[in-house]
Amino acid sequence: MPKEKVEVVAYSGYRGEEIPRVFKWRGTKVEVAEIRSRWTEQGVGDRDIKRGFRLTGTDGIAYCLIYDEQTQEWFCESKRNDT
Repeated sequence: MPKEKVEVVAYSGYRGEEIPRVFKWRGTKVEVAEIRSRWTEQGVGDRDIKRGFRLTGTDGIAYCLIYDEQTQEWFCESKRNDT
């Protein structure tokens, strides 16, 4: 599934890291119930950093959100039923 740009309300911790709290997926507001895992991908350039979050929404569905630090944009890369 191709990644889609999404709107995210995030908490910025003391280190300035963005942590998703609420996002809008295809017109529906989804609150983050649990962050199951997180990771950082660093590319060749100094500013080419992406932060990934595998999470479960309050709707019971698992999502994968990616934050691109260079463009300061969020993307939903995949969605699947959490079974």
